[in-house]
Amino acid sequence: MASNPERRAALVDAGIEVLAREGARGLTFRAVDAEAGVPVGTASNYFAGRDDLLRQIDARVHARLAPDPQVLEGLMRAPKDRALVTALMHDLIGRIARDRTGYLALLELRLEATRRPALRESYTKSVRSQLEYGMEFHREAGLPGGDTTVVVLYLAMLGLMVELTTLPGVLDGVLAGAPVPDGLVARIVTAVVPEG
Repeated sequence: MASNPERRAALVDAGIEVLAREGARGLTFRAVDAEAGVPVGTASNYFAGRDDLLRQIDARVHARLAPDPQVLEGLMRAPKDRALVTALMHDLIGRIARDRTGYLALLELRLEATRRPALRESYTKSVRSQLEYGMEFHREAGLPGGDTTVVVLYLAMLGLMVELTTLPGVLDGVLAGAPVPDGLVARIVTAVVPEG
């Protein structure tokens, strides 16, 4: 296996683009090479196989969509209340909007995991660790509500993020006085997160 870390990262990012645009069936080493603008056969020198590429895409896209530590630090200076949870959810939606391709790749990974047991196992661990991190973060930050609040918020925001990245028109005007996405984020947080 080739070990140039910059080239590997560029190939994984190219894989994210291909996966988001073409789906799992279009994710071939040849397509990744073309997207990255490298000679044919380059990707096969960096990944043991398609499953290896998919696992590395999973890790990379989660890193791309992670909160910016400086933004998070600034947000966490606010009082630990429902308004802060709303601000955190707005940050999440903003990150998804800025890297729609990354989020679409995650959705494709989710679908591909239904067909590939090895990917299902690794992807389930990846997503579960993100959920558990969110629960721990919520507890340690002293935000209102408990683990149930975080899980319900996760499920509601997941639905919103899927709609925004795949069929945004579904939500346009669906609730009077709740513009997309800000008004819907506020409604979700109000419905799920206790006040104090």
